[in-house]
Amino acid sequence: MNLKNIDLNLLVYLDVLLRERNVTRAAESLGISQPAMSNGLRRLRELFSDPLLVRTSGGMSPTERAEDLQPKIREVVASIQSVVQPEGQFDAASASRVFRISVSDYTESTLLPHMLRRMRLEAPDVTLDILTPSDVSFQDLERGGVDLVINRFDVLPQSFHQRPIWRDGFSCLISCQNPIRKNFNLETYLEAGHVWVSKTGMGVGVGMEPGAGQGLGWIDEALAKLGKERRIRVFTRHYESAMRLADLRDLIVTLPSKAANRLKDDPSVIILPPPFEIPDFELTMAWSPLLQHHPAHRWMRRLIADVAQDVD
Repeated sequence: MNLKNIDLNLLVYLDVLLRERNVTRAAESLGISQPAMSNGLRRLRELFSDPLLVRTSGGMSPTERAEDLQPKIREVVASIQSVVQPEGQFDAASASRVFRISVSDYTESTLLPHMLRRMRLEAPDVTLDILTPSDVSFQDLERGGVDLVINRFDVLPQSFHQRPIWRDGFSCLISCQNPIRKNFNLETYLEAGHVWVSKTGMGVGVGMEPGAGQGLGWIDEALAKLGKERRIRVFTRHYESAMRLADLRDLIVTLPSKAANRLKDDPSVIILPPPFEIPDFELTMAWSPLLQHHPAHRWMRRLIADVAQDVD
């Protein structure tokens, strides 16, 4: 098929249709009429010789062909946008801009303070709007409504760009008055009460059950492989709250080492390595292909990567 015979606007239509999975919403997003969008979908079906979107009980669902096309179409549209957008340098020292960044509580307590110190020096008028993972969906990120997400992810959509920030292991926080400090091993660890703390991925979290070791995260899954289970007495999604509980003499807080190390100079707590192996995890920065070539966005990504390397 000769490229000159293809209306490239149809690729924009397809990009939005696969994102919205609704003809009316796709038309509204592009500022065109619903009949025009329906006609565009008809032409797309002819172009690709595939239904692309079919009606199901749950709404419009993509075909296998459409799912394969989505990241490729997203990349093509983003590349075209980068070509036509005006070139320019981002002057951080004089810029007045808001960056919307979604971060986990772990990221907020470990990376963010260092970011802010660096930004005060390099970009005093740049503002951060910090969102929690439950505030943001992958669709918000894909549309460019959120500049960046920094978190731990099991899976990310193929169309997103991503960059590892750092790897981290785990440490245990206990009170300096906790008798377990004199004999800290797997047996005494399992006999103690524990604080569970985690919030991974995006979207509203679900409730936790103390007996459901699988699904509670890396720590409990590592114990499950040993046929063991800890006694969880407190569930929290906030690292600051968890660390404040560490000085209670009957509780153990097992959390990422970079968060635990913030209390390394606190005489009321002791930091110990876990008495069993827990796999490391990776903190990742992800963003929409729509923002890949934006000068201001490139500056922010470089700043985050530089700060993370210093912290690491």
